[in-house]
Amino acid sequence: MQTTEIEMSNSKTSKRKANPKKQSGDYEQKLAIIKELKLSKKYLLEMLKNIYLSRKVDDAEITMKKQSKAFFQISGAGHEGILTAVTKVLKPSYDYFIPYYRDRALCLGLGVTAYEMLCQANGNTGDSASHGRQMPSHWGNLKLNIITKSSCTGTQFLQAVGVAEAGKYLTKKKIKNAPVHHKDEVVFVSTGDGTTSQGEFWEALTTASVNKLPVFFLVEDNGYAISVPVAVQTPEGSISKTLESFPGLKIYEVDGNCPIESLAVVKEAAEYLRAGNGPVLVHAHVTRPYSHSLSDDHSMYRTKEELSLEAKLDVVNSFPEFLIESETATAEEVEAVKNQATAEVKEAMNKAIETAWPEQSTYADHLYSEIDPTSSAFETEAKFEGKDDVPLAAAINMTLKSEIKKNPLMRVFGEDVADFSEEEKIDTDLKGKGGVFKVTSGVQKAGLPEQVFNSPLAEANIIGRAIGQAIRGLKPVVEIQFFDYIWTAYMQLKNEMATTRYRSGGDFKCPMVVRVPIGGYLKGGSIYHSQSGESLFTHIPGIRVVFPSNALDAIGLLRTAIRCDDPVMFLEHKHLYYQGYNRTAYPGDEFMIPFGKARIVRAGTDATIVCWGALVQKAVEAAKELETKGHSVEVIDARTLAPFDMETIKTSLKKTNRIMIAHEEHKTSGYAGEIAARINEECFQDLDAPILRVCSKDTHVAYCPSLEEVILPQTSDVKNKLMELLNY
Repeated sequence: MQTTEIEMSNSKTSKRKANPKKQSGDYEQKLAIIKELKLSKKYLLEMLKNIYLSRKVDDAEITMKKQSKAFFQISGAGHEGILTAVTKVLKPSYDYFIPYYRDRALCLGLGVTAYEMLCQANGNTGDSASHGRQMPSHWGNLKLNIITKSSCTGTQFLQAVGVAEAGKYLTKKKIKNAPVHHKDEVVFVSTGDGTTSQGEFWEALTTASVNKLPVFFLVEDNGYAISVPVAVQTPEGSISKTLESFPGLKIYEVDGNCPIESLAVVKEAAEYLRAGNGPVLVHAHVTRPYSHSLSDDHSMYRTKEELSLEAKLDVVNSFPEFLIESETATAEEVEAVKNQATAEVKEAMNKAIETAWPEQSTYADHLYSEIDPTSSAFETEAKFEGKDDVPLAAAINMTLKSEIKKNPLMRVFGEDVADFSEEEKIDTDLKGKGGVFKVTSGVQKAGLPEQVFNSPLAEANIIGRAIGQAIRGLKPVVEIQFFDYIWTAYMQLKNEMATTRYRSGGDFKCPMVVRVPIGGYLKGGSIYHSQSGESLFTHIPGIRVVFPSNALDAIGLLRTAIRCDDPVMFLEHKHLYYQGYNRTAYPGDEFMIPFGKARIVRAGTDATIVCWGALVQKAVEAAKELETKGHSVEVIDARTLAPFDMETIKTSLKKTNRIMIAHEEHKTSGYAGEIAARINEECFQDLDAPILRVCSKDTHVAYCPSLEEVILPQTSDVKNKLMELLNY
């Protein structure tokens, strides 16, 4: 069998027993590594203990599932060799870890207990990873730096890049009272072979390589993505071959069934990373002796011969066999380790089954921060200065500059948001870009070097990296260039950003701001530059959704968004950026508006209009027209949609007894429907007429201006619907 010596050369790929179809490892090579690394019997038996402990916890979960004491099971069987090696090299509470669901042996080796894991299988209060909120094998441990992991396959890569970026930034800046960081820290992120097909895997490799980040990518290749063989999805059936010419990435290929060879490779990879050389990828060939999960039966698509060969390679069989045959340990010593692990897991399982479930009253705990952005702490008085002529775009720009000067932990990035990608150009005569709408112009110069920077043209890349940085304690304020293209980032926004605090029981949080230009009314915007869809975010628990209609509100609400402790979607209507009617004087660098507090734009007694964004001005214009005919219409700007100020609506409705909701989003399933439902449930007795809606037509926005005019709600639409309401 072809092997190579342990080496620290600049060669692209190091290989160690890459073919899992062959005998696991090389006898003489293992002995050579033991001698070179001075591995004692105690050390090797500790590795065996962790391997066997992991397998027995898997077996205990399977038993609990059969007893209806666990409700899901997915095992780490076959992956224990490489993962145990990682635990012997990387450092808990120092390095950072984003493991995937097979990584039981890793987490045990880092310090998570069998009891904690089996409590997660039961969903009870002993679950230190998620406190009863996530399925088994969804790892997380704050004190060990194991970052909470969701069920999503592939989202972890960009978050790992963000975690590494944060550490590198903190090391450079030497910020007072900065989050804990270390100059030579490593960020470990793992995956199965199937998930290497996800686009975010490739985005993460690219960003990590371009920026020389200390990210340890581990691909645990057991040959199958559920039932799909690796050869079906990866060129030549090998991710390391596919990546062989990937610039800036050091690749190692190893027999992950062998803890000893794995240890040598992991040690070398860690040294490479800690030296600041950039990312590494370890391609470890492992087995999968159990089915994908208990809902899968791999005997339906794998032959008996294949499974028999895997059993021989399986680390729980091959590693103790080697220890005994090499006389490194006796059969009695090996058996004693196995018995100890079995006893520990049995005790842990019995204790876990008896542990109480969380109180039902805690079901919504940690959905949002205890720092409440609706409170008076986020309400400060305006101290106006200068002319009453600051447009909405400039208002946001001024707020970003003000906040970035005060907060060295704040980072602004996205597509084209920096004036220059090359910071040496800042002090030249060039004007710079500063965003496609010039909203971030000059923000880079106002901040420290590397506080503002450009991202690749990839929306998931922006959000995933921001999540990683936010988890590390930075304050990302990122931009998605157009709302119309946010959808590649929706997985990160909905399943990751929104759930981080909740799914970890408050152990981790993700306070960040996502600025997004939204909406139509710009002639020529057409389908892909006119979209609205705020209800797709108000529908997600855990996210604050803000939608200012004027410059003053934009300043106060953006500052609250930046200073609050929750993830915020900050929606900026493109049509409102440079209008004359919504300008303000600058209210000072401390002006804030609390979330969940609507603004009464015009007082009235005959009917109420609830609106936001571009529809506020159209509602005002319609109300003015009707005022000349003797009708008094109250216009309410919601300003924030999540949280939504229902109390102001109720107060108004008690006075007017008629209400209409106007927004630019489609009528079907738009947010107006939710508001109408709440009014029906909570205020039915105050209604003297049906709840009416003015919305965009249920179609895409056309390019032709005359078609756009019909599709998007106009002032005349608001006025006509108001007359219908008033005449009911």
